[in-house]
Amino acid sequence: MKFVGTILLALWAAAALPAETSAEHGKRVVEDALKALGGDAFLHMQDRVESGRAYSFYRQEISGLSLAKVYTRYLVRPEPPIPGRIEARERETFGKEESDVVLLTPEGAWELTYRGARPLEAERFDNWKDSMLHNIFYILRQRLGEPGMAFLYQRSDFYENLPVDILDISDADNRTVTVYFSQFTKLPVRQQFRRRNPTYKDFDTEVTVFAKYRDVGGGVMWPFDVRRDRNGEKIFEMYSDSVEINKELTDDLFTIPGDLKLLKK
Repeated sequence: MKFVGTILLALWAAAALPAETSAEHGKRVVEDALKALGGDAFLHMQDRVESGRAYSFYRQEISGLSLAKVYTRYLVRPEPPIPGRIEARERETFGKEESDVVLLTPEGAWELTYRGARPLEAERFDNWKDSMLHNIFYILRQRLGEPGMAFLYQRSDFYENLPVDILDISDADNRTVTVYFSQFTKLPVRQQFRRRNPTYKDFDTEVTVFAKYRDVGGGVMWPFDVRRDRNGEKIFEMYSDSVEINKELTDDLFTIPGDLKLLKK
């Protein structure tokens, strides 16, 4: 009887503890995800090069296939981070010779060909910035500590038969992305957000799925398979053959060559 009484007392004491708030639970899930991604090594990742095959889709059918290489360089962020400001640069190249190039920077975006450098249309540039600000890896690398950022636990559920913790991550400008974190690996496996469609004035639902994580150096984990859907239809998929980090990428990789002709939109 004494043993039973001890158990009942322990259960009563546990029930008397204050319940964990949504924000506290969300913070714990994010901290676990950061550790799983590599902890300090992830937070100090300076750049990244992803190489593989990229597929584009139209109405669920393949509309394009290319060898692709994506270069990403993180800029030194201010402390605290400035809400809504992009602190990264990207260079996307396509083809065996990397002859088709897209530069994406906070200052602007251009397509580089043998003809010259042509500014990307405003909608494509805005979508890149919006996607970057909603990207869970960019949020964890560059936006932690940003004023107004909130990580709110919503619920536990199953995604593709695996238990996940689901968080809503919001910022000061009311951007919200819903992220699914595996309860086993603690890594993000899915994210979802809504973007206003400028043509139809309604909302598109953007979903990105992450799979096949591997150690890319120093304990940093990165997904080698990435798929994007819009309104339930697959629009992009990339299968990386290799991902390398901290390659000391320089500024000239993300700037327009001085001898390249500047073209009109």
